[in-house]
Amino acid sequence: MSCNQIKKSKNQNNTAKLTNPVIKGHFADPTIVKHKGNYYVYATIDPWGGDELAVFQSSDFINWQRKKINWPTREACSTPISTNSRVWAPCVIKGKDGKFYMYVSVGSEIWAGVSSTPLGPWKNAKADNSPLIKGNMFPKYHMIDAEAFIDDDGKAYLYWGSGLNWKNGHCFIVPLNDDMISFDENEIKDITPPHFFEAPFMMKKNNKYYLMYSEGKCIDSTYMVRYSVGKTPYGPWTEGATSPVLSTSKDGTTLGPGHHTVFSENNQDYILYHRIKDNNNTLLREIAIDSLNFDVNGNLLTVEPQGGVTSFVDINSNTQN
Repeated sequence: MSCNQIKKSKNQNNTAKLTNPVIKGHFADPTIVKHKGNYYVYATIDPWGGDELAVFQSSDFINWQRKKINWPTREACSTPISTNSRVWAPCVIKGKDGKFYMYVSVGSEIWAGVSSTPLGPWKNAKADNSPLIKGNMFPKYHMIDAEAFIDDDGKAYLYWGSGLNWKNGHCFIVPLNDDMISFDENEIKDITPPHFFEAPFMMKKNNKYYLMYSEGKCIDSTYMVRYSVGKTPYGPWTEGATSPVLSTSKDGTTLGPGHHTVFSENNQDYILYHRIKDNNNTLLREIAIDSLNFDVNGNLLTVEPQGGVTSFVDINSNTQN
């Protein structure tokens, strides 16, 4: 299936302007990996998730093909304490062993998958087919929105957490063992930064740790992306001077942006996120992209989405990650 076409600007760099939404259709909570010259975007199917994930592949960030993967599914990821929540919020990351690991919310529990390729075949990374984070681990909080981060020293961490009834969001962290799925429960820590509700994302720049996350309700204009800065993966956190960094635009063309990921292409950072397309009768969201930049003091510059042509990606990059 061919998705959103974008106009090519005629210049020496042969770059392309990306018109939002960057992928046509109603999807949310995107994550992205690049492998052998191809981009793979995994996302929640709207409204409110599906029985599987939406997966898209592109070699140029212009033409996208919808793909199908065998896991996760509602049927494969279910326990006696699972809620009726569907398949949400994937994170996919390439491990030190060259395999791909997925952390995904199904039934208000976090499941981990593993595959040798981005398109699978995927399987539960745990031999007993159980969830990685059980839904009742911390009953006062919502066990969703997992995000893995591998530090410069090769140490991996898992971040996750949200609140119940649109309030009291908490963020948890645990160091992962080399297998990317096992951990010591005694090492789980609550590291909730200011104004956190859900969707943590960690990145590191110039030896500073930037914990980004969403605040507000994903159903309306209160949803936004904030960030805090610390000296370790655990914090302690000081909210960024320019936080929130992405929020509803003044002209309303970008409504309730959030639950994002960040990736780099040709030394430029990009933020890939969802925004609300329609919240009148049900929740329909779409995937958008903008460049993400820093000032000289290491603060994130406020993203000002235009609701149209806003970002650039080199469409002829031969980089293979």
